[in-house]
Amino acid sequence: MTKSVAAYAAQSSSQALAPFTIERRAPDPDDVCIDILYCGVCHSDLHTARNEWGNSVYPVVPGHEIVGRVSAVGSDVRGFKVGDLAAVGCMVDSCRVCPSCGEGLEQYCEKSMVGTYSGRDSRHGNALTHGGYSKHIVVNEGYVLRVPDNLELKAVAPLLCAGITTWSPLRHWKVGPGMTVGVIGLGGLGHMGVKFAHAMGARVVMITTSPEKGEDAKKLGADEVLLSHDREAMKAHRGTFDFLLDTVPVAHPLDPYLSLLKRDGTLVIVGAIEPMKDGFHAGQVVGKRRSIAGSIIGGIAETQEMLDFCGEHNIVADIEVIAMRDINDAYERMLKSDVKYRFVIDMASLAD
Repeated sequence: MTKSVAAYAAQSSSQALAPFTIERRAPDPDDVCIDILYCGVCHSDLHTARNEWGNSVYPVVPGHEIVGRVSAVGSDVRGFKVGDLAAVGCMVDSCRVCPSCGEGLEQYCEKSMVGTYSGRDSRHGNALTHGGYSKHIVVNEGYVLRVPDNLELKAVAPLLCAGITTWSPLRHWKVGPGMTVGVIGLGGLGHMGVKFAHAMGARVVMITTSPEKGEDAKKLGADEVLLSHDREAMKAHRGTFDFLLDTVPVAHPLDPYLSLLKRDGTLVIVGAIEPMKDGFHAGQVVGKRRSIAGSIIGGIAETQEMLDFCGEHNIVADIEVIAMRDINDAYERMLKSDVKYRFVIDMASLAD
């Protein structure tokens, strides 16, 4: 039997999010039922609610930075019990048989992962998935994460997207002691990139247009600040970076940053999913065997590794808690970068 659940949804690209009721499926034997306590607010939520990527299916219930408490488990579930803290990130299923899934890289599923919202759940009648702007969610155990109990729960929520999106490339390119890492842009992603790279033992440089954000970055763990509009400073830093994490969420030129890399250095794009401005000069790459790469979230095992690392190093996101009714204002503030550095919805406010 399905369960009616209170939620917030967008009914079209031009409508604000508003109260809505969704149906959650009855749990299968391998499902975990979670009462949602907090849900982070991601730029992807806004893009999807407003159909800015052109693939939204309405109604849209956003939210893929979910933390809560287990309210029930199926008979085959072994990793969770009622009362446990649990989390759900950007996906709730994948094909489970392709090479990527077999390697624990479900985010690159060759048959397409099932997004936590606006996805199609082929195992349950191709039903449209609904996200964490709701009171309750039912997810297969294989896509549920354990939450270290020493962390502030509401500040854990953004780790499920902003955290893993920056953790995954830092781990894949083996960032660690002896390396100089530049984080381009200080927002929801960038502030986590600074925290992780610092905790991994790298020398961290915040690359930003804003002196004020530079000062914030130092408080987060950055060793140095490089203002990207300062031509002399950029020139002085040429060829000094092993790795650049580009978290800027909109189109921008890459050439100014490529020159900062050492030979064999890599720039990884995690923020923008659109054509970049002006292309780039191939000589910047060819001359020093530099690489431009991209990365998207992380697999389930990798996300659990990230959460465990956060528990060991007491790392959480810097957040501002909002009520559910304030989500539309929060979207407008996000567009102005008016948040340090991630909104989190207190889902108890949904009852209001």
